[in-house]
Amino acid sequence: MAYLSNPKETIAVLNRYGFRFQKKYGQNFLIDSHVLDKIIDAAGIGPEDFVLEIGPGIGTLTQYLAEAAGEVVAVEIDPRLIPVLEDTLSEYQNVTVINEDILKVDLTALAEEKNQGKPIKVVANLPYYITTPIIMGLFEQEIPLDSVTVMVQKEVAQRMMTGPGTKDYGALSLAVQYYSHPEIMANVPPNCFIPRPAVGSAVIRLKKYREPSVRVRDPEMMFRLIRGAFNQRRKTLQNALHNSPDLGLDKEKILDALEKMGLPPAVRGEKLTLEEYAGLSDLLF
Repeated sequence: MAYLSNPKETIAVLNRYGFRFQKKYGQNFLIDSHVLDKIIDAAGIGPEDFVLEIGPGIGTLTQYLAEAAGEVVAVEIDPRLIPVLEDTLSEYQNVTVINEDILKVDLTALAEEKNQGKPIKVVANLPYYITTPIIMGLFEQEIPLDSVTVMVQKEVAQRMMTGPGTKDYGALSLAVQYYSHPEIMANVPPNCFIPRPAVGSAVIRLKKYREPSVRVRDPEMMFRLIRGAFNQRRKTLQNALHNSPDLGLDKEKILDALEKMGLPPAVRGEKLTLEEYAGLSDLLF
């Protein structure tokens, strides 16, 4: 069995198929067996698990997933990689490859069909440009999820983990922490990939909460409030919210709510905790 974590094997496959990397898909293939082992360990994958892999590439991580899990479905957007995957995964009977955009797949139906609606584990090596839409899509669609273990740009992983008052804190931090417990499991340098990315990466595990981490009457309105606060993060919170066309709030109402919460009128959005956003949302809406 030829493992693609061996760089020579990866290069041989790419040459065999005359594969050229496309920037629009943000393709960087892993070539480090230690990192692959860390991803499997971080995701806690065992023989009972159904795993959804997003962006298998040429199947490097897929091989490891197939050996650890009961069943794997890999969703790949690039049609040029489908014949490559048919070749590199030919020895695995427990892998299904779907040529589709993950944002267009009905994942609830997939979990029902493949895992009888039980929580699934998602594993992915995500390109930077689409990290946020994919992660938010997984959480917001109410798919039965156990965890999401992803390789992302290191800076994005730090943004998911960070708390109030830091420059990395923002709408992504709050959304991830509302739905899950984030934990960085490994840092991955650029030399672990072909081609080498310009920046470092990290493996982060998002363990989904059974219930969201805070109670709020209307989560959708809370996130509209959060987006309004961070769309103009240099402004005070009252000005950012007042200026947001998505909210239609007058300044008096905002000031009154801030006062009731014991927050100063000149507070900025990056100072509020998730609990405070939930409280503010309940007061305003």
